[in-house]
Amino acid sequence: MKLGVSTYSLSRAIQSGEMTLAEAIRWIADEGGEHVEIVPFGFNLTENPGLIETIRREAEDAGLELSNYAVGANVPTDDEAGFEAEIARLMKEVDIANALGVKRMRHDVAWREDTSVGLFLRELPKLAEACRRVADYAAQFGITTSVENHGYYIQASDRVLALIGAVDRPNFRLTLDVGNFMCADEESVAAVKKTISSASMVHLKDFYLRPASQDPGEGWFPTLSGNRLRGAIVGQGDIDMREVLRVVKGSGYDGYLSVEFEGMEECRQGTRIGLANARRIWDEV
Repeated sequence: MKLGVSTYSLSRAIQSGEMTLAEAIRWIADEGGEHVEIVPFGFNLTENPGLIETIRREAEDAGLELSNYAVGANVPTDDEAGFEAEIARLMKEVDIANALGVKRMRHDVAWREDTSVGLFLRELPKLAEACRRVADYAAQFGITTSVENHGYYIQASDRVLALIGAVDRPNFRLTLDVGNFMCADEESVAAVKKTISSASMVHLKDFYLRPASQDPGEGWFPTLSGNRLRGAIVGQGDIDMREVLRVVKGSGYDGYLSVEFEGMEECRQGTRIGLANARRIWDEV
């Protein structure tokens, strides 16, 4: 197992100009990270391909592995031209992942206002086709692509597993975010037990949870059923992080664990404490 940090955790500092991407990479190494996951918030590798070499050089100089490249996507199923264009765009993102030298790339699949299971089942064959074609393209580079439990529509454990099964490619797996299941009103420990065998990457994220009847106000967002969540420092929220990590460790998973912080605390403080908590809890379970 190698513990590291997603650049998403530091995106507020990167976007504000407080940190450059190179400084963020060095900061992760200084805090004891063993890898860095590249998530283009506050920078764009398509528009600024020169950053690719900067990332590779800074990570190598800092002794960090580059673990994963994570990008957004929204594949339409009722617009053939849009369908083909999004697949082509994702293949270009695979080219960027290959240039970075990573062997894992997460891409989103679809966002929908209608999050019903009926729509998901109708769209599943086309969504699976898109993911399959991207995975097949990535296979020539030895890259494993993945979906994340992310974005309400394809977030619940049964839906991500259904998509992975429908794609039916050994190099299409799951970026398993232990916190994101809560957005679909799933208890994290149970969902991790169901999905860990499909994981190519694990995100460690924590949330505070309140019932819909007790909306705490600003800074909180709704789950699918209207409960309220707020980002927390890993190990300080309402997820049973000790049991989650016990499940991950007991499964035999030996890949990358990536801390994702999106709480209200200052991002470097929240990331530093979360990284330390994750390492301590992993060693204790």
